[in-house]
Amino acid sequence: MKMNWTGAAHQLNKQGKAYVIATIVGVTGSTPRNSGTKMVITHDDIFDTIGGGHLEHKVIKHAHQLLMAEDDCQQLEHFQLGAQLGQCCGGNASVLFESFSASGVNIMLFGAGHVGKALMPILAGLPCSITWVDSRADQFPDDAGNYHNVTTLVSENPAEEVALMPANSYYIVMTHNHQLDFEISHNTLKRADFAYLGLIASDTKWRRFQQRFQHRDITKSLVEKMNCPIGLPQVQGKLPMEVAVSVAGEIIQLYQAELASQALANPSANKQKDAKPQSTKQGIAWQELKSLMTEEVS
Repeated sequence: MKMNWTGAAHQLNKQGKAYVIATIVGVTGSTPRNSGTKMVITHDDIFDTIGGGHLEHKVIKHAHQLLMAEDDCQQLEHFQLGAQLGQCCGGNASVLFESFSASGVNIMLFGAGHVGKALMPILAGLPCSITWVDSRADQFPDDAGNYHNVTTLVSENPAEEVALMPANSYYIVMTHNHQLDFEISHNTLKRADFAYLGLIASDTKWRRFQQRFQHRDITKSLVEKMNCPIGLPQVQGKLPMEVAVSVAGEIIQLYQAELASQALANPSANKQKDAKPQSTKQGIAWQELKSLMTEEVS
């Protein structure tokens, strides 16, 4: 059964994905649905309905424009169901659009061992989408499927799964096998488009890996982008939970810095904001909402 708008908003917010909540905040005359009706719109799906027909079509189209702009905003739009939309209802509807831009990151975690099991519940509480990879199906905990933003992936060749991720993804490598750790790291380095590549390793293991990367013609500058030793140096300890907290802290620190940097200095983001569709309102004044509610009551 498909989620309603409340469930969809909750899940999308946890995953850090972009969505728009469209709410009918005022109606006059005959309309398909009453004031207070809501729906959620994403890039490729909708949840619930405000009545269907041309009104809903126009609302979805406008929501997609907001999603393309990739900016948090509120807009109030007014629709005449007769002349403007060709619907026989003949009434008027005011729709509040609340747009929430994507705020999460894509993470691929390799390894369902002790540290992986301790790390996953922490990551699952962050605005991110996680793919958890291991070759051993029995290593995943029974409650792994309870997290809306976690996908478990049993793979005979975990290193090949690196290709599934979009650019600027985060890769956390902590499998039970050193050779497998090397192959995963090597494939990620070859992509050269990762936002983060963290490897759990001893000093000896890390030195050997660097030598092997050099023999595979991976440039030193690219290897230097790896995070090894993994985690925040301020967080000491070797217990699984201590390592997990350290790694999660590093992930949070990096994606928060990335989001702040994009907001301040990303030229492509500025262009997208410049292309944002013009609306009748930027931010909703209480006086206008009050007048709409007064009309509804009367």
